[in-house]
Amino acid sequence: MSAKCPSCGASVELEKDVLTGEIVECEECGEELEVKNEDGTFLLNLAPDVEEDWGE
Repeated sequence: MSAKCPSCGASVELEKDVLTGEIVECEECGEELEVKNEDGTFLLNLAPDVEEDWGE
């Protein structure tokens, strides 16, 4: 299964057990991408920057 990188357009391979919200990396451009699931179709968005209070 794969999805398109929104930054460079490359095809990014996703694991069969990928979860919505999981962060993956594009092998072509190195961008961190967040997995989204819309109506059973996996899409990739640019991952949000880590906020100061994350992990507290």
